[in-house]
Amino acid sequence: MTKRYDIPDAQISDIIQMALSDHIRFEDIRREYGLAEKDVKALMRQNLKPGSYRTWRKRVRDFGTRRETYK
Repeated sequence: MTKRYDIPDAQISDIIQMALSDHIRFEDIRREYGLAEKDVKALMRQNLKPGSYRTWRKRVRDFGTRRETYK
């Protein structure tokens, strides 16, 4: 089952840009748009090509583990 979001295209574009940035956390997106991390991932999956989504997820996962060592 696919969940659809009633978000204008311009906001979807902004959310995708924020999620693709290495400098913005999921918490920042939640504060601004009210979307949880799992919702952002679902939105990204719906709007990116499959290969782009997999590459993004790998980068987010790897960056998240590196970020812990820099705190």
